[in-house]
Amino acid sequence: MMSPDDRTPENLPVFDSSGMSRVLVVVAHPDDAEYGLSCAVNRWTRSGIEVSYLLLTHGEAGIRTMHPSEAGPVRAEEQRRACAAVGVSDLAILDHPDGMMEPSMQLRRDIAERIRIVQPDTVVTANFDVEAYGGFNQADHRVTGLAAVDAVSAADNPWVFTDLELKPHKVSRILIHGAAAPTHRIELEEEDVQAGITSLAAHEAYFEALPNHPKPEPFIRSMVEPHGLMIRVQDLG
Repeated sequence: MMSPDDRTPENLPVFDSSGMSRVLVVVAHPDDAEYGLSCAVNRWTRSGIEVSYLLLTHGEAGIRTMHPSEAGPVRAEEQRRACAAVGVSDLAILDHPDGMMEPSMQLRRDIAERIRIVQPDTVVTANFDVEAYGGFNQADHRVTGLAAVDAVSAADNPWVFTDLELKPHKVSRILIHGAAAPTHRIELEEEDVQAGITSLAAHEAYFEALPNHPKPEPFIRSMVEPHGLMIRVQDLG
């Protein structure tokens, strides 16, 4: 087993996606899947893997200069364009409150319901540590990631959320994008990187409100080159 000291990008094992057929990406906001992860999504969809997105909010509180009633629909449309850039047509957006998400049984239930509907073999979410990305992780990210992990277990339990009247579903693996201690890397081709750049650039209104945000192309390339996308893989048996 590789020790933490030995985990460098170049010697992480390459993730084998050959056993995947259906993936559910669970994130908090529009744009959360576009920071490198969408490059991997493009690679998967190109190979015939079905990928669905579940966003827990519309990102309506994400633009300081735009009222949430206007920002929510704008950001949802930008997310649809971002999905299209990487071959994703199945996008579900829930109405949990942007910036004010809290751990709750309702949140877990909503994710478990989507898992039972989509029936993925793989669930992908983002880093939910308190500290991440060089600072403190945003609260919605922490709540979402932990809720997604808990919902995977709940979705497989026939005695949990019986009111959904949906058959339990067992997920085979969880992937965590942006994890502090990645276990694998996903190799990408140039067209995957380009698709990821296009997907991030789709969030035009959001980035107009963030003039100091790095440009999509150098930002994405800095995340995925030269070794690919770093992920943590948890096999569930």
